[in-house]
Amino acid sequence: MTRDEQEIRALVRRILLEILGEDAPSSPAWLVRTIAIAADHGGYELKQQLIPYLKELGYEAVDLGTDSKASVDYPDFAYAAAAMVMQEQAQAAIIIDGAGIGSCMAANKVPGVRASMCYDEATARNAREHNHANVLTLGAGMIDLDRAKRIVRTWLETPWGGGRHARRVAKIMAIERRFSKNDPQGD
Repeated sequence: MTRDEQEIRALVRRILLEILGEDAPSSPAWLVRTIAIAADHGGYELKQQLIPYLKELGYEAVDLGTDSKASVDYPDFAYAAAAMVMQEQAQAAIIIDGAGIGSCMAANKVPGVRASMCYDEATARNAREHNHANVLTLGAGMIDLDRAKRIVRTWLETPWGGGRHARRVAKIMAIERRFSKNDPQGD
């Protein structure tokens, strides 16, 4: 990254801190529209088909594997993608397994992650607008490529609604903090 790019990112960060306060991202990953993408063996083919689609939509896709149809454990790949979101190395993640459920459960164990398993455009829209989801999980055995593309596009293009939804998302995050080992209050 050039010095000019660093200065521009720093300026944008300061502006966002003034506007968004503590909700401002601390990492510049969101500036390059980075999406972490991962799958187990059941989602491998769909992942491979969605990577060029993400690029078509203007995103940088960071492929975290798996790299074949050989059997692997979905929690490993769900964690890798969710961790990138937690560490602000990616603005969002897409994780694919056979049904989308297990990866969603695993990703939601990562602090700061709000994973949503979506199966149509309505659930994708709701997950983003109402729940401020930052990880999308898909079930490759449940949807075809065309539906997956519609879900991904809707999910990525739907803005966070804020407003009345913000209070509810704050409560979700408060539950997470309640059980965090780092929570000094423990309540």
